Amino acid sequence: MKIRRKQREKRTHAVQWALLILVASLCFVMYWGVQGAFRVVGTWSDDLPSIEDVDFTNTSKESTMYAADGTTMLAEFQLEKRDPIELDQVSQYAIEATVDTEDVRFYEHTGVDLFGIGRAFVNNLRGGDLEGASTITQQLVRNTILTQEANDITMERKIREAELALEMEKRYSKDEILLMYLNTINYGDGCYGIEAAAQNYFQVSAADLTLTQAATLVGIPQSPTYLDPKLYPDDCLKRRNVVLERMLSAGDITQEECDEAKAQELGLNPAPDAPEEGIYAYPYFTSYVRELLLASDNPYGCSYADLFRGGLTIYTSLDVNLQEKAEAACAAQRERMSPDLEAALVAIDVETGQVQAMVGGSDYVASKVNLATGTGGSGRQAGSTFKAFTLAAAIEEGISPSTRIDCTSPMTIDIDGQKQTIENFNNANYGVRTIQVATALSSNTGFMRLSEALDDGAITEMAHRLGVDSEFDTVASTTLGSADVTPLEMARAYSTLASNGIKRDAIVVTRIEDREGNIIYEAPDTSDRVLSEEVAGATTKVLRTVFDTANGTAYGFAPAGGQPVAGKTGTASDFTDHWLVGYTPYLTCATWIGNPAGNIATDPSLTCNALWQDFMTQAIADHEIVNFPETKDPTYNNPFNASQKKKLGAEDGDKDKDKDDEDKDKDEEDEDKDDENKDDEDSDNEETSANPDDPASAPSVVGKTFDQAVEALNDYNAGYYEEYSDSVPAGTVISQRVENGMVVLVISLGPKP
Repeated sequence: MKIRRKQREKRTHAVQWALLILVASLCFVMYWGVQGAFRVVGTWSDDLPSIEDVDFTNTSKESTMYAADGTTMLAEFQLEKRDPIELDQVSQYAIEATVDTEDVRFYEHTGVDLFGIGRAFVNNLRGGDLEGASTITQQLVRNTILTQEANDITMERKIREAELALEMEKRYSKDEILLMYLNTINYGDGCYGIEAAAQNYFQVSAADLTLTQAATLVGIPQSPTYLDPKLYPDDCLKRRNVVLERMLSAGDITQEECDEAKAQELGLNPAPDAPEEGIYAYPYFTSYVRELLLASDNPYGCSYADLFRGGLTIYTSLDVNLQEKAEAACAAQRERMSPDLEAALVAIDVETGQVQAMVGGSDYVASKVNLATGTGGSGRQAGSTFKAFTLAAAIEEGISPSTRIDCTSPMTIDIDGQKQTIENFNNANYGVRTIQVATALSSNTGFMRLSEALDDGAITEMAHRLGVDSEFDTVASTTLGSADVTPLEMARAYSTLASNGIKRDAIVVTRIEDREGNIIYEAPDTSDRVLSEEVAGATTKVLRTVFDTANGTAYGFAPAGGQPVAGKTGTASDFTDHWLVGYTPYLTCATWIGNPAGNIATDPSLTCNALWQDFMTQAIADHEIVNFPETKDPTYNNPFNASQKKKLGAEDGDKDKDKDDEDKDKDEEDEDKDDENKDDEDSDNEETSANPDDPASAPSVVGKTFDQAVEALNDYNAGYYEEYSDSVPAGTVISQRVENGMVVLVISLGPKP
């Protein structure tokens, strides 16, 4: 018996020792497990962002774009609607509802509410209305400092969030934290902050929110998308009533107030939707500027993030007065055309390069293709406007505008082994003319023959040098404008001629300021002489004849008032595109009309002349007359001059003799005498004085009064008809042409009543 007892005692002691060792082992494991857990948790907080380094409130307003006057708002840019305010500008209902709903112990805890976590856990287990355990401070941290981790539901994010919340509570007062929350929390529909939400949903300020309105807004942040009252009114209403119940439980409203508020509808009074892309005015110009600002390589010192973070003020070059005139001129042109055709216009200040007006279409909502810049589409064939570049290249190479060129039509040329026929408009046979006259009447055959005398690529190089940015191959028909270009770059290139050879960038952004008013960008002076004064001046002299001589393609369409102008018309193959690009010494305007759908043939008689004249007459009406500067003639020493003289002679023997020497003398006379005789320069008539039997020799009376016109044309067979005009005063000559052997005038009746 004694032996069995001892054996049992040994077995009992063994079990006890085993249990003791097991407990000790578990404690050891738990101890080091807890230590390891603490080390892991500690690493979660190693790379927390510094509160001082984060603009976690992000309460800046939209970036705003203005016209040149600094007051006309063109656009606002911000991904979020924000309108930061102070706490005393928030309705007491909204403050109480926020605290009662989101964090009822807000004024008691230090950033993390352990009691609230337990309460929310028990409530959610019991199936009550879903409660979150995050405090207002934690939510603020999540939505500002830890935005990149906001959708992370791991314990690591919770620990990081809690630690930052505790730090914020040490640094800021409760009211400061509450204000940050109210100014930054997401209230749906792109609204961040209670003021933006109040204006968006009810069109009232946050200070004037009623009990029901405040409860509606406070309920939205739980799920900004699915509690948006515009999209999900029933769900929003249910959530509003939960907020009211919590206000009742907290003792901030009475049972009667709660019941009365719950009985009401949402009562939304939504603000009008913001315009598309934030654009308020002149969308073709404004969208073009927006596109430049959003470009990753823009020169403006601001990125996409900067623009939409808000707080920037962008000032542009747009002259609202000129823009309105451009819009009106294009609208009038559309009324004169088939409804499937469009008009585009760009006006540039010669001295600064600033784009002062831009019309890229008539309906931005219907078509975002900007016909003025090619944005969303492409350029259009330049037509004979490219002859100005051929002319400038020829003069620079020493070819005189007085040199004669064969303008007979048709002509056959060999292109890549293929015979091709080139014709003048209507296959008109102009015979032999000077280059100056060939420019005025826009002879295709004459300019094809001239281009053959130039260095390879000279026309392309000149176009690019003057300001055409579009890339195109040099081909035999380059001089005829086979390249696709835009009104913006053509206006820029012709502005180089207008400024006597100085090229400037086309400026649309003049200045950008940050939220503190510091200038972060100011448009630089990009002036660059690319053409000598002599060559530019000689080119302008020739381009003036397009308007001033009876055989000019824009004759009679100079602006009213007598301001000297120069330029070139253009028509693309099959009459798909029509141009007039012209300038004064201070303003350049490029106009285009055609079918925006593509290269579709139009009426051959269509021109941009009236459009250009309408705009320029209005644009320069209050500007004093400015003459083009006198320049020395370039040296014309190209052998082509002598060879053409030997081949074609110095003069015509018929009535089409060109009076080039007389032209040179006239250019040296004072402006008044030049204006009187300009219609006779380079005319197709041999006579140098007025010839009443030849209506083409009649002096130009465009811009004069009816009585003055009658006196000037007293000896001519002349007639007139009248039409309404918004741009030309009543009783003033709008245009002049030769028709059926007589001078025909168009007289303005003034604006249509």
